[in-house]
Amino acid sequence: TIHRQSTSMLSKHSALLCRRAPASAAALRLSLLSIAHGQRSTHTARQSVKELFVNKAQVKETKLFINNEFVNSISGKTFPVINPATEEVICEVQEALQADVDVAVKAANVAFESSKWRDIGGTGRRDLLNKLADLFEKHSAELAALESLNNGKPYSQTNGYGSETDLQLSVKCLRYYAGWADKIQGKTVPLEGNFFCYTLHEAIGPVGQIIPWNFPLLMLAWKLGPALAAGCTVVMKTSEKTPLSALYVAHLIREAGFPPGVVNILSGYGHTAGQAIARHMDLVKVAFTGSTGVGKQLLKYAAESNLKRVTLELGGKSPLIVLEDADVEEAVNIAQVGLFLNQGQCCVASSRLFVHEKVYDKFVALSAAKAAARVVGDPFDAKTQQGPQVDGIQFNKILGMIEKGKSEGARLVAGGSRVGNKGFFIAPTIFADVKDDMTIAREEIFGPVMSILKFSSLDEVVQRANASPYGLAAGVVTKNIGHALRLSRELRAGTVWVNTYDNFDAAAPFGGYKESGWGREKGENGLDSYLEVKSVIMPSQ
Repeated sequence: TIHRQSTSMLSKHSALLCRRAPASAAALRLSLLSIAHGQRSTHTARQSVKELFVNKAQVKETKLFINNEFVNSISGKTFPVINPATEEVICEVQEALQADVDVAVKAANVAFESSKWRDIGGTGRRDLLNKLADLFEKHSAELAALESLNNGKPYSQTNGYGSETDLQLSVKCLRYYAGWADKIQGKTVPLEGNFFCYTLHEAIGPVGQIIPWNFPLLMLAWKLGPALAAGCTVVMKTSEKTPLSALYVAHLIREAGFPPGVVNILSGYGHTAGQAIARHMDLVKVAFTGSTGVGKQLLKYAAESNLKRVTLELGGKSPLIVLEDADVEEAVNIAQVGLFLNQGQCCVASSRLFVHEKVYDKFVALSAAKAAARVVGDPFDAKTQQGPQVDGIQFNKILGMIEKGKSEGARLVAGGSRVGNKGFFIAPTIFADVKDDMTIAREEIFGPVMSILKFSSLDEVVQRANASPYGLAAGVVTKNIGHALRLSRELRAGTVWVNTYDNFDAAAPFGGYKESGWGREKGENGLDSYLEVKSVIMPSQ
């Protein structure tokens, strides 16, 4: 039965992938289905997928994308891009510095004032975004393969999550904001006396966007979607760790027909290109996803330059609360998604897991067994559930946090070490008997490390869950609707998931309380920071 269900799910997902994809994606579907039916060995399957897509989707571009052209950096500097599964260099990419940012910003400003962009209106922007989404689907196999090659996340979503998942979510995000592009409108406002007043919602102008390495394609879509729907032009900096999929998308942006300068994509480091964007006098907004520390620096840069608008999606230490009435097996499954998704490299990872004392021991035992059974390995192996961490810096930080958990007295019940001797692989790790003052319960780890804490009452767990400088997300597992409603109201977090976790539908606004950020992404609210509201007032007689 399990085999039939898995095969059926695989058939469904692969059909979705191939619906609007080229012949190569259809070949992948046959390859993956044959794996599910046991007709091919793991080794053969792994080689087949790599030959079909990694080799087919050879790095398409390594240059900077400015004004619809691929150009070398002015300095001529490059930097290496690493495959985290092998620790080998994939390629060298052109490095953007201040001078390159200046050229890209100029292109974005010219494009913003150009009739080729301003005069197409909401319907034209809608059509361009939908065309870009079409091209994402057409090139889905190549984009997903490149994402896994560069980032390390599993390719297939057969086991619940992979680059395929990110591809589908990216397409949905672009289509969602395509739907908004021709519906941005003002209001008529009644005034005292004989006056007529109406409002206009206008694009704020050329904007800077800085995206992270953990979800390169999805964060690109989250940022580009609302900005382009609103009518802004963009200078985007990708993470130096994962620039390759965005450069592939740059080709699709040009193919879709976006005018020159509307979207510019730069590869570079935060302290150089990122700072240049945040300080630039000719950008009116910067949107950033990343660490809280860097977010604070960007606020400083914006204030010291032109007081540009800033939106921030920052760090988290999200609590997941399992009540005594919860189905424990279901709660374990939810918690494993909440923590281990994307190798634990997720800003909303449920890394503070509060479990009621009456079900604590059972929960810990089931969690440890399930974590030990997770398959860690090659991102292109269809059986893999967890790939490598993104790079050596993150790998060493996580191992250091694991040692900190051991030294501070937490009880290690699963994992806790490197997997293999090549690649940045870490075993899914679980600590029990964790106390609130331990480092692993206070600081963001950004890796596959679960901390399980014990609680005894609702009042207690609310107070402990909220005792954090972060407030990005939270979760609750319970059968009691009253408890679910109370906790959803009292938890200080931008998103609260009840009996689920990591649902990222494009229509739901996303953002944090406290030091987890400013503003919202996704949903209608995601448009707000890209729009100015203008009041027009005139005598009515």
